[in-house]
Formats: sequence, structure tokens, C-alpha cells
Amino acid sequence: MSELSDRLRREFAAGDMVRDAGLSTPEDIERYDDLCYGEDKSFNILDVYRLKEKKGELLPVIAIIHGGAWVYGDKGVYQYYAMSLAQRGFAVVNFSYRLAPENRFPAQLEDICAVFRWMEANQERYGLDVKNVFAVGDSAGAHLLGLFAAICSNPEYLGRLSEKYIDADFSLPEQPSRLNAIALNCGKYDLARENEEDKDTREIVKDFFVNGGDEDEFRLANVTTWITGDHPPVFMMTCPGDFLKYQAPYMMETLMDKDVPFDFRFYGNADNPLTHVFHCNVRLEDGRICNDDECAFFKRYIVSV
Repeated sequence: MSELSDRLRREFAAGDMVRDAGLSTPEDIERYDDLCYGEDKSFNILDVYRLKEKKGELLPVIAIIHGGAWVYGDKGVYQYYAMSLAQRGFAVVNFSYRLAPENRFPAQLEDICAVFRWMEANQERYGLDVKNVFAVGDSAGAHLLGLFAAICSNPEYLGRLSEKYIDADFSLPEQPSRLNAIALNCGKYDLARENEEDKDTREIVKDFFVNGGDEDEFRLANVTTWITGDHPPVFMMTCPGDFLKYQAPYMMETLMDKDVPFDFRFYGNADNPLTHVFHCNVRLEDGRICNDDECAFFKRYIVSV
């Protein structure tokens, strides 16, 4: 592991502890914890959160792909944010996935595919309406979600991945709609582009890729390369204090070029710049507004069975 990745793990963990200090499970939430969805007993685990008052009902699903520069994070640091989304009427699947550098790309995409297979297999037990599935990705999680959306919507991309990573399992359940819509928050979409604030990315990807980020690896992990007109609708947001805000125009340009419906929101201003992934702070009013907006966007794409 690089010194940079090791430092990021320490710094991110310290910040998340401060953000969530004193929080507890809301009284109106029912939670199912530490459910295994794969072979890795440390990382292939997930929680499901639902409103208690919705017991016995099938609920639309939000799967959450956490951020952390591909090297940090788990379901524990997203639990309070995830439960706040469940309070908005969704069944929320909050999962850990294998991290780099111990597990390099595309292990993370394999885990996301495994979560979706798990949801299909366990839909009745946990009241998951798998005809109405949404997903949220933040920062590096937005990057991974963008690639997963391409797996779901672009057969060429799935074929290229499968050719290069012949032992990887990208299989998905057979159902009419794997993703109704997605939300991308403060994300990285074009790995080849960077700015001064984002200059560490090229060092981090050395821990992310098997070959340290060669031309072929960059192409296969570049979200904007693989978007087609069949891509699910997108809610995308950033803010003045987001060091990745410069990435949003690249994604918007591609979505417009492919005629993919999307909503873009820019929260905050010069006097209130907010910060990268501010919406994960459930105490923050701007975070509440953002999460309300995202869930309202998803509800526009709920279909009747």
C-alpha cells in the first residue's frame, strides 16, 4: 500500500468518527445487520434498513456504494446516512465491498454485481421491490456506480470487461429493469483528467489497478467512455467546496450527447461552500435538502407492477 492510501484511511476514518459522533439508530427504523452476500466474510456483508411502519410491504430499493478513494470505507461509516434515506420510504441496502490495494479492480464491480444477485434472491424475505431498484454512489463510489450502470446498459462494455478479466464474475439477475435511476454525488467520472486539487488521483490509482493504471485499465474504468442511450437516468450533484466539482461537466456533456435524462444540482455558494460529500452528514440542513431532492428524483422513476 502506498503512503498516500494509508494516510487517506487514517484521515477519512477520523473525519467520519467526528461527523457521526453521538448518532444512533432512529426509533422508526428496522435494521437487518451483517448479512453475507459473497465469499469474503470481512467485506461481503450488508445491512438492510426499512421503516418499521412499512413492515410486510414491498418497498423500492436504494443500494448505496460508499466512497473512500477506493481504499477506504465500509457499511458502518454510511449507516446513519443510509437510514436517513430509508426514512424517506425506501428499503436501503448498505454494503461493504473489497477495497484496494488488497483487492484491485475489478473486484469492486464483482461485489456490486453480487449484491444485486443477493437482492434478487432475497427480495421476499426483506421486502425488496426488485422492479424498482435505484442506487447512490459518492466520490469513488460514484465512479464505481457509473461503471456498474454501464455493465447493466452497455453489452459492449460488459464484453470488454469479461475479455480482459476472464476470471471475474459480472453476472446479474434476469429481471426487466436492473436500475431505474441512479444518483452520482461529488464523483470522479473521467480518470484521465485531473486538476490541482485532484492531483492525488494518479497516485491513488496505482493502488487501485493491477498494473498501476496502464492505458487499457484507464479506458475500461473511464465512466464517460461507456455511456450509451440505454443508460439509466441520472441525478448528479456537487458543491463549491467539492474538490471533484470540475468533473461534473465531463459527465453532463456525455449524458447530453447520448440523450440520457439527468438532473444536475449545485448546492451551496461562496458564503456556504459546503464540502465533498456533504450530504452524508445527517445533521446538515443542506444535506437533508440534497437527499430529499435525490429521493424525489427516484420516485419519479418508480413503476407500477
